[in-house]
Amino acid sequence: MAEIKDPENTVIIALKDGPVVIELLPDVAPKHVERMKELARAGKYDNVAFHRVIEGFMAQTGDVEHANMESDHNPGRAGTGGSDLPDLPAEFSRLPHDRGTLGAARSANPNSANSQFFINFSDNHFLNGQYTVYGRVIAGMEHVDKIQRGEPPANPDRMISVKVAADAE
Repeated sequence: MAEIKDPENTVIIALKDGPVVIELLPDVAPKHVERMKELARAGKYDNVAFHRVIEGFMAQTGDVEHANMESDHNPGRAGTGGSDLPDLPAEFSRLPHDRGTLGAARSANPNSANSQFFINFSDNHFLNGQYTVYGRVIAGMEHVDKIQRGEPPANPDRMISVKVAADAE
């Protein structure tokens, strides 16, 4: 596993094929980083499906309202929900949407990000300046690459667990 420099700002997502280590970027998008850690610590991301996975583009997950595969899973509504917390304001930066970066999913309103996020499979620079980048995969991208494709996938993969590294030690 990668060297974790800042355990308080690193999350570990357990996937079926192995762990994915994500370095969060609190200096770039502090509100998005805090939200991810809050939901992870509350166990809200555990068992949440990857509901939209597009080859060569990205894998989207984080609908804690409709995509928990252990309770209240609604494949028809997965991707339409968030958390019971308020939406976040956009925290756009100059960081590009490169392969392995974490982006905040949202509706057409730039200030509508809540709990959903995506991991870029490719450099998706057409998203630059339109979606908040708040993390990057530092280990385990090969596991992300194996996530079942589809919109929605017929047999979706899930985040088995999401932990803040400081809590997992």
